[in-house]
Amino acid sequence: MYATVNGERRELRSGATVAELLRNLKVEGPGIAVAVNERVVRSSRFDEHRLSEGDVVEIIRAVAGG
Repeated sequence: MYATVNGERRELRSGATVAELLRNLKVEGPGIAVAVNERVVRSSRFDEHRLSEGDVVEIIRAVAGG
């Protein structure tokens, strides 16, 4: 299946979770926010939120500094 991740079309395993996507992209640690189809997914649900064909995923990492 295909989904758009931060503006880039990516092939994903059918039924992939947000957590799996983050692991595959090597995006780890605190300060990660994810929205799927413009709806925020709580980090406590990353392991259970399954992605679907055509989903639009935005991944944001908070960065401290000024």
